[in-house]
Amino acid sequence: MSKARHPIRGDVLDLQPEATTAFWRLYGTLWSHGTVDQATKEVARLRNARVTGCRYCQNVRFDGARQAGLTEDRVELIHDEYESTELSPREKTVIRFVDSFLTDPHDLTDTQRDDLLTHFDAGQVVELTMGVALFMGFSKIAVALGPPPDMPTLVVPTPDWPPVDA
Repeated sequence: MSKARHPIRGDVLDLQPEATTAFWRLYGTLWSHGTVDQATKEVARLRNARVTGCRYCQNVRFDGARQAGLTEDRVELIHDEYESTELSPREKTVIRFVDSFLTDPHDLTDTQRDDLLTHFDAGQVVELTMGVALFMGFSKIAVALGPPPDMPTLVVPTPDWPPVDA
């Protein structure tokens, strides 16, 4: 694998290698060198996938989040009735934040901001917000260009920069 590539190969992003390299560098840095744990970022990413309808994003699971305890059973709880599930208060806070961010970030309430700061420090809130912005942007690309037909659920290595085998 080259330094520029995420472990998923053969996608349409290969048609723009310089932009794709820059994207994976930012994405890999966010995923593997931040202070928000990977399972929490994965909850945000998967909620984004559900809200945006991105089949590609819905079918990818990052290994680091899986290793951190985000099992398929927990992933199944990231649905519209999540408030009544056994998800943790932290996970529910993240989902509420993602929903507000995606629908109208102006509607983020002071209570939601306070709730975020109960679970995350200020730097982690920035990291989470950057992540959600990237997840949304990438999912819009994937929706517009279309996922591979009949894409199965895949567990892939967590993005990193530089890639592990660089």
